Amino acid sequence: MSVLPLIFTAGWASGINAYAVVFLLGLFGRIGWTDDVPAGLERTDVLVAAGVLFLIEAVADKIPYLDSFWDAVHTVVRPASGAVVSALIAGQDDSLPTLFAAAVGGTTALASHIVKAGTRMAVNTSPEPVTNIAMSTAEDLSVGGIITLAVFFPVLAAVIAAILLAIGLWVVYLCASRIRRYLRRRRERRETRAVDALE
Repeated sequence: MSVLPLIFTAGWASGINAYAVVFLLGLFGRIGWTDDVPAGLERTDVLVAAGVLFLIEAVADKIPYLDSFWDAVHTVVRPASGAVVSALIAGQDDSLPTLFAAAVGGTTALASHIVKAGTRMAVNTSPEPVTNIAMSTAEDLSVGGIITLAVFFPVLAAVIAAILLAIGLWVVYLCASRIRRYLRRRRERRETRAVDALE
């Protein structure tokens, strides 16, 4: 069970920024900070691809409405990435069944993705871009900080990730009306575009 805290933390972080998780874990394994990272994540091509995709996400994630579109596209990508990274970590360590690790990582990633996507929908009911930029920056820093912490203090990192996940789910619950308003506006815009196209 030694890698379970790292798997949980990687899953939580993958739901927010999967590319940053792959890049950071691969980099930390490459420079020898941890032995829990599988060699596949340390490959140069994986690091370059994850780094480029992280930079693209860092820009897209700070633009109102584009961030929610990006989240929608990544509804499958982030949980799948959390599951794969977790399975690879478990396979490297052999202390957990791979399927169980994938389930933990994927489920946790899906939950944190719901928090991220839901809070962005709530924020996008306001037209100003400052909140989006602030939230995106905070998310990037949180993922970087907690993944780094997980390399040295995995249990502490997992506890912090669990607390942040619980708080996030509660915030999404509180923001349900704003999220519904965002979805209603998006549906109305689509219907307007469809009518205009027919005319």
